[in-house]
Amino acid sequence: MTVFNLTPSDPSTFILMGIPGLEAARVWISIPFSMSYIIGLLATFTVLFVVAKEQTLHKPMYLLLCMLALTDIVISTSTVLKSLSIFWFSLKGITVGGCLTQMLFLYGGSLMQSAILVTMAFDRYIAICDPLRYATILTNARIAKLGIVCLMRPVLLILLLPLLLSRQPVCANRIIPHTYCNHMAVVKISCADITVNKTYGLVVAFVVTCLDLMLIAFSYGLIIRAVLRISSKKAHKKALNTCTAHICVILTSYTPFLFSSLTHQFGQAITSHVHVILANLFFLLPPMLNPIIYGVKTKELRDTVGKYICRM
Repeated sequence: MTVFNLTPSDPSTFILMGIPGLEAARVWISIPFSMSYIIGLLATFTVLFVVAKEQTLHKPMYLLLCMLALTDIVISTSTVLKSLSIFWFSLKGITVGGCLTQMLFLYGGSLMQSAILVTMAFDRYIAICDPLRYATILTNARIAKLGIVCLMRPVLLILLLPLLLSRQPVCANRIIPHTYCNHMAVVKISCADITVNKTYGLVVAFVVTCLDLMLIAFSYGLIIRAVLRISSKKAHKKALNTCTAHICVILTSYTPFLFSSLTHQFGQAITSHVHVILANLFFLLPPMLNPIIYGVKTKELRDTVGKYICRM
C-alpha cells in the first residue's frame, strides 16, 4: 500500500485504460475525438480574434462568450490530448501529480463554465427587462469583476478534491478504466474509507450545478414574464431571438453532463464503454458547438466573421 505523494521524484503512476472493451477500435475512435477538438480550436480562436479586432463587439455579451470559449477549450485540452495519446501511441501512464492537475483543470473549468452561463443568463435578463440601463449596469469593468468571481468559485471548491485525495492510500491496482482521471474512478482505487471524498464530489457536482440551473431558470422566468407583457408580436420574436443562442449553449453544456451523471449513478446495466463515451461528450461537444451556435444565431457576430473571411 502506498500513499499519494505529489513530489516530483515520486515514480508512481496510474494507468488510464481509454475506453474499455473498444481497444481494437481506438484508432477509429480517435478520429471524431481529434476532429471535434480541431473544430473547437478553430471556432474558438476565430471568435476570439474577431471580438478582439472589432471594436463594435467589445460588449458584455461577446466578452462573456470569449470567457466561455476559453473555458471550454481549457476543459477539452485537459482531457482530449491525453485521450489521443492513449489512442494513437498507447501512452496510458499518468503520474499522480499529472492526474490531480488534470482533475483541477477539468472540474475547475466545468464549474467556471457553469458560472459563466449563469452570468450570461443575467446579461440576457438585463438586456430584455431593463434595456435602457444595460450599458450602465453591465460595463466592461463589471464584466471583468464577474469573470474573476467565476474563476474564484471553482478554485475554492475544487482545490479540496486533490487535497482530500492526497491523504488517501492507494491499492496495488492503479488501473483507471477511463480516458482521463475521473474523480470517482480515482477514488474507487483507494484502500481506505472513501465516504468523505465521494460525498464531497457529489455535493460539488450536483448542488452547485442545480443551484446554477435554478438561477438560470429564475432569470428566464423573469424574461418570459417581461416578454408576455409586450403587446407587439414582432417585439416578442425579437426579444426571444436574443436568448436563442444562450439557450442552445445551455443545452449543449448541461445535457451531456447530466445524462452522463445520471447513467453513471443509476444505469448499472449500461456497459462501461458507454459510460466513458457519454462522459467524453461533455468535453467534446461544447467547445465545438458553442462558438458555432453564437456565430450562426447572432447576426452581429455572423456578419463580422463573414467580413473577415471575405478579406482573406
